[in-house]
Amino acid sequence: MIELRMGNIPEIPLLWSLRTRAVRQLCASHYSPEQIEVWSESPPPESYLRLFATHCALVAEENGQPLGYGILDRQTGELIALFVEPAQAGRGIGKRLMEGLEAMAADEHFPQLYLYSSLNAADFYRAMGFVAVRDEAYEHPSGITLRSLYMERTMPGDSVH
Repeated sequence: MIELRMGNIPEIPLLWSLRTRAVRQLCASHYSPEQIEVWSESPPPESYLRLFATHCALVAEENGQPLGYGILDRQTGELIALFVEPAQAGRGIGKRLMEGLEAMAADEHFPQLYLYSSLNAADFYRAMGFVAVRDEAYEHPSGITLRSLYMERTMPGDSVH
């Protein structure tokens, strides 16, 4: 059974490795090999320390094995990351993570969530209720520019006070 739990700072390297596999395998259909190479070689951002320390990261696991993770910035309402182990894609792990992140957002009383979606993930986010607002050139910390979609989702009225 897939369970969700808070992520911990010591597991950032393990989760970043999962993210790198996801970028290399799942994003390659929408980005050039050069972009994938630079993107996948970048180190974890320094903000991960703050985000993990302030309980913004959820890990989906089964039998103690991480299957994916998601991060919601509890200060801004931005969905920072959502990655699933490529071999586990299609099992509903992303949906479970999104439900957990939405519960966190409801706890914070955010009226809406927003994110910058890679092109390959846009259909998933649409299925989760996000709407593409604009096409965006995302300036990745590695120095490359990636085409992305800025997306928003209004939270249900009963979660906002």
